[in-house]
Amino acid sequence: MSDFSVITNALKKFRDERDWEQFHNSKDLAIALSIEANELLEQFLWKDPTAANKDRLKEELADVFAYAFLLADKLDLDVEKIVLDKIKKNGEKYPVDKAKGTAKKYNEL
Repeated sequence: MSDFSVITNALKKFRDERDWEQFHNSKDLAIALSIEANELLEQFLWKDPTAANKDRLKEELADVFAYAFLLADKLDLDVEKIVLDKIKKNGEKYPVDKAKGTAKKYNEL
């Protein structure tokens, strides 16, 4: 069992103990994920990036991960596989010899 399964199972146990699965359809999980991502961004708003409160960042980032794991589970997606597949795809779009040291988008390399 991967670490992702351990996390997902803990999240589902927490959810199920509270009978919240009824609210966790893919649409609402995606919306919650977006809201939590914005709460993460809010920690940086109008501040130097180094001035953000690390404890608040950890809390908001945990919420982002939680909803992402629950959404992946709801859609029957393997988190490890989809992330590794995306890294491979990005490697093809951003070859090291063209992308190293630049923030340009793949179609501008």
